[in-house]
Order: sequence, then structure tokens, then C-alpha cells
Amino acid sequence: MLPDRCSVLQEGKQCVNPPEFVVSIIDGKDEYMVGVTCEKHKQIVSGKIEILQNDGKIHNGKINFSSLKVVGTDCIHADVDDFVQIDIK
Repeated sequence: MLPDRCSVLQEGKQCVNPPEFVVSIIDGKDEYMVGVTCEKHKQIVSGKIEILQNDGKIHNGKINFSSLKVVGTDCIHADVDDFVQIDIK
């Protein structure tokens, strides 16, 4: 399961955009997911990761942005017996 919003906080407020990319670091054979971001914050996230890598706080390696694909489903069906009638007087 992924977050339903971009991982970026700006001025203490969570970005309201849905994620468009999974952000990961590729280090040799290993890949580490570090967050999700929207198109608007892609460059900001890239810059922040480079700073954290230079400070030795996260793995060095190539920053990778993998596009997310939206998937819809109609697998949940309701039955007439599932509904509850509430009378408000």
C-alpha cells in the first residue's frame, strides 16, 4: 500500500497532490524506496535526496523515479440486504 498523497511538506503543510512517482535509490544491485512524490515536487525531492546523500544520511546511488499507474476495480458489489434504512423523525 502506498500513501495517498505526495510525501513533501511545504511550510508545515502536507502536499495535497496524489503521488505520481515512487522515489528510490539504486545502489549497485539493491534498490531502496525512499518515498513518493508528485510531478510538481519531483525536482525538490531530487535536490533533498542529493543533500542527504552528501551528508551520509542515506545511501549513495542513482535517484530513480518510477511512474505509478492508477488501477481501478469494481470487485466490491453491494447486495440489497447490505443496506440499512434509517428513519429520522
